[in-house]
Amino acid sequence: MPQDHYITGLDIGSHNIRAVLIKKTPDNNLEIIGAAERPSAGIAKGMVTDIEDAVSSISEVLEQLERMAGLPVESAVVGIFGTHIKTLESSGVVAVAKADKEITEEDVERAIEAAQAVATPPNHEILHVIPRDFKVDNQTGIKDPVGMTGVRLEVATQIIIGLSAQIKNLTKSIYRTGVDITDLVFGILACAESTLDKKQRELGVALVNLGHHTTTMIVYEEGDILHSAVLPIGSSHITSDIAIGLRTSVDAAEIIKLEVAQADSRKVNKRDEIDLAKFSDQEKERTMISVKHVSEIVQARCEEIFSLINAELKKIDRFGLLPAGVVLTGGGAKLNGLIDLAKEKLKLPVVIGLPQGAAESSIDKINDPSYATAIGLAIWGSQSSHKSAKFRLPNFSSVDDAVSKMKRWFKSLLP
Repeated sequence: MPQDHYITGLDIGSHNIRAVLIKKTPDNNLEIIGAAERPSAGIAKGMVTDIEDAVSSISEVLEQLERMAGLPVESAVVGIFGTHIKTLESSGVVAVAKADKEITEEDVERAIEAAQAVATPPNHEILHVIPRDFKVDNQTGIKDPVGMTGVRLEVATQIIIGLSAQIKNLTKSIYRTGVDITDLVFGILACAESTLDKKQRELGVALVNLGHHTTTMIVYEEGDILHSAVLPIGSSHITSDIAIGLRTSVDAAEIIKLEVAQADSRKVNKRDEIDLAKFSDQEKERTMISVKHVSEIVQARCEEIFSLINAELKKIDRFGLLPAGVVLTGGGAKLNGLIDLAKEKLKLPVVIGLPQGAAESSIDKINDPSYATAIGLAIWGSQSSHKSAKFRLPNFSSVDDAVSKMKRWFKSLLP
């Protein structure tokens, strides 16, 4: 099967790096044939902090994926997260070119390019230009104007930008592993590919990815993106709170968070206790801790995250007003009792978003909210042909990368 029938999604998180390899079957279904996960190094808050560490941890994941799938990974669709990513609103206006005033694909592309001429802040680069709706003369709310007749075409777009330095550091880290970047995608957009269906996007839904250092959210309505935001709090803050509150190690706090703590402390019996010595090698003596106390620590931080989400929903007048509710995904979504607390605080229906859109796989571990972004990236890559008109990505490859790849190839031929 040709190489382009295999697509790799690479999700570079602050806590773990995950990679998924999917195969496009002859009947255009998607089948997951490999998945790998490794703790990340050199990455914090979605940004590269040490290129050498980042390169080695990305290489380890890709090697693990290659061994599992029995195939070389030559290119990947890469997700980018981080508080440096911002969203701008912009519009572009063009005159319809053809003499008979019929709107063509070229007119649409010119309108989208005109929208890109927005004043981008210094040291930022455009990741995506997403058309929300079009206006032909005085008619508004048009989704696809191609074939319609008019004199003036206007497009309202959402432009997603990121810091140039961070984008270059991330792409450099990946190129140094010998893998090409097919596309660089804002992680939450890819996550939506694997967790949301068309009906949810039409009705109105918020997708919230609870990451390690950050929480990323995106709101859809009538099939379009209404709003997106990156919040500077993630599940690592909950772990830190437990470590400080119990005066224990971060490793022990992480285990307690996942195995013992409840996001809603009201559901915990006051008499329930745990022995801290069972979770930490540093504890020599038996130390009994109230589970309710641990859960109160966790609940306080979860409520803070939900209050930030509510603040974002209030900005767009959608607080408590999304018919399809909230979909929680990412590693942080696995916290015990989180759904009930979220329903109460967000005043909306809440579900866990498990990755969909790829055929059943024999790999058990991928049916997990923490794999939603990696699978979404691979799905995104499989649909890139019809996305190319909507999403623009600068070409990050350079001559240096090509030369270094040639050197590596020649070295591999030497005895």
